[in-house]
Amino acid sequence: MYIEQINGPEDVKKLNIEEMTAMAAEMRQALLVRASKHGGHFGPNFGMVEATIAMHYVFESPKDKIVYDVSHQSYPHKMLTGRKDAYLYEEHYDDVSGYTNPKESEHDFFEIGHTSTSVSLACGLAKARDLKKEDGNVIAVIGDGSLSGGEALEGLDYAAELGGNLIIVVNDNDMSIAENHGGLYQNLKLLRETNGQAECNLFRAMGLDYVYVDKGNDIAALIAAFESVKDSKKPVVVHIKTLKGKGYAPAEQNKEQWHWCMPFDLETGNSLMEFDGEDYSDVTRDYLLKKMKEDPSVVTITSATPTVMGFTEDKRKEAGSQFIDVGIAEETAVALASGIAANGGKPVYGVYSSFIQRTYDQLTQDLCINNNPATIVVFAGSVYGMNDVTHLGLQDIPMLTSIPGLVYLAPTTKEEYLAMLDWSVEQTEHPVAIKLPGAAMVSDRKAVTKDFSQLNKYEVTQKGSKIAVIGAGTFYQLGTDAAALIEEQTGVTPTIINPLYVSGMDNGLLNDLKKDHDIVITLEDGYLEGGFGQRIAGFYGDSDMKVLNYGLKKFFYDRYDVNEVLKENHLTAEQIAEDVKKV
Repeated sequence: MYIEQINGPEDVKKLNIEEMTAMAAEMRQALLVRASKHGGHFGPNFGMVEATIAMHYVFESPKDKIVYDVSHQSYPHKMLTGRKDAYLYEEHYDDVSGYTNPKESEHDFFEIGHTSTSVSLACGLAKARDLKKEDGNVIAVIGDGSLSGGEALEGLDYAAELGGNLIIVVNDNDMSIAENHGGLYQNLKLLRETNGQAECNLFRAMGLDYVYVDKGNDIAALIAAFESVKDSKKPVVVHIKTLKGKGYAPAEQNKEQWHWCMPFDLETGNSLMEFDGEDYSDVTRDYLLKKMKEDPSVVTITSATPTVMGFTEDKRKEAGSQFIDVGIAEETAVALASGIAANGGKPVYGVYSSFIQRTYDQLTQDLCINNNPATIVVFAGSVYGMNDVTHLGLQDIPMLTSIPGLVYLAPTTKEEYLAMLDWSVEQTEHPVAIKLPGAAMVSDRKAVTKDFSQLNKYEVTQKGSKIAVIGAGTFYQLGTDAAALIEEQTGVTPTIINPLYVSGMDNGLLNDLKKDHDIVITLEDGYLEGGFGQRIAGFYGDSDMKVLNYGLKKFFYDRYDVNEVLKENHLTAEQIAEDVKKV
């Protein structure tokens, strides 16, 4: 095998076209076997094998710096930069992360997991090079889907003024995670259809030189294109047409499904990780489809992750114009929702916690200052959510609850969630966000009669004394478990409280606790610092109440074991009970 002999880019340069073509097939086979056993980003990597080989053949990494956008397409790059064992041998699969990582290799320059960033980052590298009067190429790799993000367009806009060497490789496979959305894709389509010759050219219009490669999975054509722009003295776009999922028929035919995968059967392509029962994505989709059919003013919004709410292609078609995908543009999704709400519509925006971080300004300025009644459903804001450092969902409580006027709700069950969602869609007084619980969905089949318009009224689910346990969202059940253990070990029956609102405090209830309670325990699924529990502790600051806050230490966790992190943060019933006994 050729790939077994590659220990760095210098070894790629020793191969001829025929040998590199054979190596591309070997790399795809290795990627296929690894993905079938390990899972991970699939389609983007399969489409970029030849381009990655060609870049490392032409350029001189790490002197020439290659920056990957999102890193979804960086696996072939890792294979050619000293990390092939992590793709060839199962015992080494977890030696590398799923994203570029400077801690792994001198050939990686940023740890990147959010989209539309590579051009701006590369501009920074190029500017620093020029300030220091150094030479070398800087290459930004960006997929066509990522171009819909505002930062990508901002980076392209600045790039023209950079003046020096900057090579922007646009990997155009006519896909985001799902299909592309937005007007600029009409121009990319025109450029593909005219072999890059169309007079209307987005990149030239922004002051950039332009090269088109129709055969973006042909190593010889790619090498010729990269050699033609190497050491260029001004920014240039190399627009390459590739096939997402190339080399694996199921991925070529079902690009959305195979953007990312769980372990699967190589022969059939069927997942080996089947999940029984419904989840919050299913529940959200079913509610919204029904609601949209009943009320034409209800609209569902996604920013390029439609299946976060269960909207597969067939469900998107069923929803029709009441389903909006703005592309990878979370900021626009929030502003759009605010505009729809301002004009009498009923928008629901579903988004991962990790990505709502990108919208802080829009949430504040466009939505909450204007007090428009949009609904935002926050998925995977949990220690049980995505667990790599670039996709942590642990910041949403401190972030969202810092914004005046935003009501942030934390249901504990399916029934509570649906009641909150229905209230939020129909009410006209507040912008509302709903933090979905992590871990498995809980359904207690209890009717929810609470009037959520009476803001910040917590629910006491067990009346006790001396000790009060306030468990928000995911950790409500942990709170009940801890309370049961405390009672068993101390004989004291704790009061158990479901706060429901993590953005506000029930001052009346909290004051009442002072009468016959000595300890208040708070539990939240996210960072403690700046979070729900610290506000409770602040409330009791001038009293004798002892407050114990439980949540996650503010830290960049990476590829962690959930149970280990919970123990490290004393988030087990046994540890909480022990802490109470010490107090």
